[in-house]
Amino acid sequence: MTVDPGASAERTRLAWRRTGLSAAAVALLAVRPAFSPAAGPGTYLMAAGALAGWAALVALAYRRARGLALDPPRPGERTITAYAGITVAFAILATVLVTL
Repeated sequence: MTVDPGASAERTRLAWRRTGLSAAAVALLAVRPAFSPAAGPGTYLMAAGALAGWAALVALAYRRARGLALDPPRPGERTITAYAGITVAFAILATVLVTL
């Protein structure tokens, strides 16, 4: 059996893409209350923050996918840590937005 060292990087790259797509779904759900007739400026700001968080997540996922495409793949410690921090902040923001 031949081991393909690029296969694990490819699977990881695809996982980052799926994570970005799921973040898009969460961002759309977090923005949904901004379309309510009773939405105020605070709701609009929270929705804008949710979209900014989504954009940051997608940018980081793109950066990590490009790093995985190199030969050899570039380590992503800082990218993964930043992604985790933004994900937590994104989850808190979405929770606050939904409870308004």
